[in-house]
Amino acid sequence: MPQLHRLDIIVPEESAELTSGLLSQKVAFGWEEESLPTGEVRLRVHCENAPFIEALVADVRAFLPDALLDREDVEAADWLASWREFFTPVPVGTHFLVIPPWLRDSAPLEGRMPIVIEPKTAFGTGHHPTTALCLGVVSQLAAEGRIRAGMSFLDLGTGSGILGIGCALLGLSGTGTDIDPLAVENADENRHINGVAEAFDVMAGSTEVVRGRTFDVVLANILAQPLKELAADITALKGDAGCLVLSGLLEVQADGVEAAYRAQGLGPARRIIDGEWAALVWE
Repeated sequence: MPQLHRLDIIVPEESAELTSGLLSQKVAFGWEEESLPTGEVRLRVHCENAPFIEALVADVRAFLPDALLDREDVEAADWLASWREFFTPVPVGTHFLVIPPWLRDSAPLEGRMPIVIEPKTAFGTGHHPTTALCLGVVSQLAAEGRIRAGMSFLDLGTGSGILGIGCALLGLSGTGTDIDPLAVENADENRHINGVAEAFDVMAGSTEVVRGRTFDVVLANILAQPLKELAADITALKGDAGCLVLSGLLEVQADGVEAAYRAQGLGPARRIIDGEWAALVWE
């Protein structure tokens, strides 16, 4: 079996949020988090890339010198088989139910639209709080009439394509972009699975591949630092009467991100909080 490098980061419970914030900046592909009987929290990262783990160890030691670190090489598991065991349906907002393909014919929809996601390496199955938060905002804006059929959308950092698929199911049409070629491949597969390929196209890249266009709805569920760095580009993509939704940031990062967009001429954002995570909405 191929080998994976595993890094366990053990911190006191009061440092868990700070550690998650660091990992959200460094580990885009996710991590495991578990509360231990000792009252501590273990955050576990798996990666095939040994230099990446070494760099992460250095970052954690510099940022959290009291954290306990444990590195180990382990056999790679069949992650897809594991997903089949743990990927449960995720209801989001009033509109959506996120399900894997093997539950498509058996999951009770209860009036919701199914978003079928083939879980691979791309981010966005609905289980991570930032994905559910952003998709929930889409559902809320649709319920309020702010997002309507016939509008255009941009899903920046589309990942699995889950947000773009949700928009397309609501009758919008638009584009998803991602700098990760595996995400572009997965999003393309998922848009076809959900029958929205005509309304939702996917492109490799970031803001530069849609420069000069404007959209009625712009969604960016990425990380706080890229959101700040791209503030001017993202703001330019929003139509004059458009709606902008930013997610992927911790609540403690929301002030800094909002300030970057207010510097571009936007007013105060509506802030939606879910636990330690936040979404910023300009309507």
